[in-house]
Amino acid sequence: PMVPFVYVVGTLVVGLGAATAKQPEGVVDLVSAARYLTVVSWLTYPFVYIVKNIGLAGSTATMYEQIGYSAADVTAKAVFGVLIWAIANAKSRLEEEGKLRA
Repeated sequence: PMVPFVYVVGTLVVGLGAATAKQPEGVVDLVSAARYLTVVSWLTYPFVYIVKNIGLAGSTATMYEQIGYSAADVTAKAVFGVLIWAIANAKSRLEEEGKLRA
């Protein structure tokens, strides 16, 4: 069941390295940060999922599970969204300066 998950995370870490390197100089760090942020947030989910398998039960396990999923979701969605905006903003600025082809 984890094979597709491992494949996607592996592709993000290894496979997108070449694509990240092709980004303009002012954007490559942001794209790299978005890539690794995605990997870190995605790796959070399996650990949260196993909370109930490490001896925690009842409302305590549910609380930790909800806190973990909420933290992962905020990281995976809100923070990632801000990074995407920053990438688009940086590319727009480079395009206006004539350093990036449209």
